[in-house]
Amino acid sequence: MNDLYDRHRAVLPDWLALYYEDPLEITHGEGRHVWDAEGRRYLDFFGGILTTMTAHALPEVTKAVSEQAGRIIHSSTLYLNRPMVELAERIAQLSGIPDARVFFTTSGTEANDTALLLATTYRRSNTILAMRNSYHGRSFSAVGITGNRGWSPTSLSPLQTLYVHGGVRTRGPFAHLDDPAFVAACVEDLKDLLGHTRPPAALIAEPVQGVGGFTSPPDGLYAAFREVLREQGILWIADEVQTGWGRTGDHFWGWQAHGQSGPPDMLTFAKGIGNGMSIGGVVARADIMNCLDANSISTFGGTQITMAAGLANLNYLVEHDLQGNARRVGGMLIERLRAVAAGLPGVREVRGRGLMIGVELAKPGTDEADPQAA
Repeated sequence: MNDLYDRHRAVLPDWLALYYEDPLEITHGEGRHVWDAEGRRYLDFFGGILTTMTAHALPEVTKAVSEQAGRIIHSSTLYLNRPMVELAERIAQLSGIPDARVFFTTSGTEANDTALLLATTYRRSNTILAMRNSYHGRSFSAVGITGNRGWSPTSLSPLQTLYVHGGVRTRGPFAHLDDPAFVAACVEDLKDLLGHTRPPAALIAEPVQGVGGFTSPPDGLYAAFREVLREQGILWIADEVQTGWGRTGDHFWGWQAHGQSGPPDMLTFAKGIGNGMSIGGVVARADIMNCLDANSISTFGGTQITMAAGLANLNYLVEHDLQGNARRVGGMLIERLRAVAAGLPGVREVRGRGLMIGVELAKPGTDEADPQAA
């Protein structure tokens, strides 16, 4: 293992972080378990950064990938592609967005990049509203709207970004308020911010902030924001890269916890739908999706093999009600974790919903993170 670690460090970037002081080489997986090169078995709570959402080596997905690989793996978006059309039809219908169009990418970063391109083109504005503590990917534009210093290596950006309160419930100037007052204060902050700038193109927000620590506002915050945004024609982009496909249990999409004012104008997705295959995408109203007036294609977005995997995975998770499973099992897990954490001074908070759960460890009596405790 040390030999592989030394080889990794010799040819890959220093900033390509590895977990653990003694990094693991994961060699294979089955169901909810993975094995390392030493033969040790682990219960997988992470799923390759929330991607292997359904199961390792899921027979239905493995079969679909194998059969498609025997026919054709890739031809690009320049040719008709039956699996891509079929998956787009399913996602458009599930999205809740009227007259929806779907564009496939290879990652959540690329999906958010596309959504930003569409929003700024449609609105003729390069100003973006984003949430504090947010994360939207690692491309140049996505880093520019990321409100999390640990994941933002540069302040240079093609966009002007304005950061809004509300993504973190238990920190910040409004943390002491009850839920209705918290929402009201965040809405007033948004109104005040809009009074000091040219009209932005869009608000992009994760219904549950993933990289930010599985934090979320009270239900309904983004619905209240939507009322304010709609007055100026500002678009709402729901970043569902981590929250989509029923992971939160109560809803298929995270935005549905904030759906009182209607669906978002766009949503972005990735991660879990491919069950480990590289799928991302944007769903948008037709008038927004079709606003580009130059050529655009996707070389690797929507390849036949990834679309076959996505279709098989989507069918499996819907037919087996994995959203309901996330609600039931997640509710039990979070309840038991909180019971255990009540006796541990180093646990600041257990939070989340469904099977999107985080345990925050802090030095007792402070808000300072405690990585050694982890």
